[in-house]
Amino acid sequence: MAAELTAHQLIDRHRPTLDQALETIRTRAYWSPHPEHPKAYGENGSLDTAAGKAAFDALLGTRLDLGQPGTDGWVGGEVSPYGIELGVEYPHADLDVLLPAMRAGQRAWRDAGAEARAMVCLEILKRIADRTMEFAQAVMHTSGQAFMMAFQAGGPHAQDRGLEAVAYAYVEQSRTPDTAEWTKPQGKRDPLALTKQFTPVPRGIGLVIGCNTFPTWNGYPGLFASLATGNAVLVKPHPRAVLPLALTVQVARDVLAEAGFDPNLVALAAERPGEGIAKTLATRPEIRIIDYTGSTSFGDWLEANARQAQVFTEKAGVNTVIIESTDDYRGMLANLAFSLSLYSGQMCTTPQNLLIPRDGIRTDQGAKTYDEVTADLARAVDGLLGDDARANALLGALVNPDVKARLEAAAGLGEVALASREVANPEFPDAVVRTPVIVKLDGAKPADEAAWTSECFGPVSFAVAVDSAAHAVEMLRHSVREKGAMTVGAYTTDPEVEESVRDACLEEAAQLSLNLTGGVYVNQTAAFSDFHGSGGNPAANAALCDGAFVASRFRVVEVRRPA
Repeated sequence: MAAELTAHQLIDRHRPTLDQALETIRTRAYWSPHPEHPKAYGENGSLDTAAGKAAFDALLGTRLDLGQPGTDGWVGGEVSPYGIELGVEYPHADLDVLLPAMRAGQRAWRDAGAEARAMVCLEILKRIADRTMEFAQAVMHTSGQAFMMAFQAGGPHAQDRGLEAVAYAYVEQSRTPDTAEWTKPQGKRDPLALTKQFTPVPRGIGLVIGCNTFPTWNGYPGLFASLATGNAVLVKPHPRAVLPLALTVQVARDVLAEAGFDPNLVALAAERPGEGIAKTLATRPEIRIIDYTGSTSFGDWLEANARQAQVFTEKAGVNTVIIESTDDYRGMLANLAFSLSLYSGQMCTTPQNLLIPRDGIRTDQGAKTYDEVTADLARAVDGLLGDDARANALLGALVNPDVKARLEAAAGLGEVALASREVANPEFPDAVVRTPVIVKLDGAKPADEAAWTSECFGPVSFAVAVDSAAHAVEMLRHSVREKGAMTVGAYTTDPEVEESVRDACLEEAAQLSLNLTGGVYVNQTAAFSDFHGSGGNPAANAALCDGAFVASRFRVVEVRRPA
């Protein structure tokens, strides 16, 4: 088909946004082109909350035909954690047909150049942003996030992460000039002169293996990093969270076609129940890049077995907060209570282990014993979630039965400081909503070590009594080195303790937040400024997002000839 979007149109429309993103990843300042409050999206039109809900409802029970080659059947079966059967059907692909079709479009996409690719990617993101409220509903009803979080994390924050990846991809590709005139003096003889041309070339097809909890937020960095660097991208969603990424693929294919490129540069690989196609895809020779978010066991398998591909994994870790002292005890408790409660702890960044000296801590309200700190934190969580309406808005729903089972088993691991309770959701009576549990453990007891050194994904936290701040730092080092951590937090007014924690995090490559008492939480990161993961400990082998995340998705090939 003839291009409906010309290069000039795309540059005029999106170059200012790209330039601002490039400046922001340099300064690390706050910026976002995507508003994070629903009121900014107006009360009428396609961005309205009600219109987004209507668009989502219209998808239920339909077949999402993406026009992909090699479709040999239809699959579906998603059920919302809130109890709604989505009933959406997606194309099932014959990989021997689809993968060659995807490769066919890469030459023109490669030759388009870094700027053109970036502009197309930004147009895709703009089209997704125009449907933010619809995507919010799709994320909510596949992940179990409450609406506001699904809107923010699944919408503007995910779009920010995609744009961030495009910006880094552009920087790395434009680091080398397109051409160079090379002249080497030869004394009395004529100089040697060559004209050199440098072209970023893609590795091949990128595979994005989506997760259940944050399908867009975790999926967009890899998708857009690979696409912007010239690769085709095959999206393999989690079977329980297909819709948000299927809609993303639909938008991307539409934009690619309108811009004159092969829409098969982006495709969907949905699977039949129990089919487990991720391993099959991950080891196919056409797949040269893999982006994965999920369990440590499968992430380790990918790193060991997908030898033909560049593998980027975000797995799991044991996140730790050291509580040594504070000059804002009330603010600390409120901040921690929110961090433990948000999305029922179903975030890879949620704190699990709270290391508290058994002799107590110093605060602006006087000395507090270990038991007092634990009890006060339990009361803070109870107060935050005491109203069921507010609890539902913060907790969302448990994403699957495994989380519920871990939550129930945690109560048997030690003395319960805060028991979990069931919260009724009147709008969605089938939703499984639970408040967090806090269990007291002793860091000096070998019998408790298995609990605090293992990840317990969900609304489970351990208040671990430690001998001293030095003991806490030693435990932190051990935990990060052996199990990894996406986040570390610390509360201290002692410069020596702060330096000790900081040094441990630098040595073990863990992202650290100090003395958070306001509206910023340890389990939140901001695109363009914060790094999500470090790539330096077992929790993840890459960071979202830095130069290393994009640079190995392409290679620079040189052609030289006499001038």
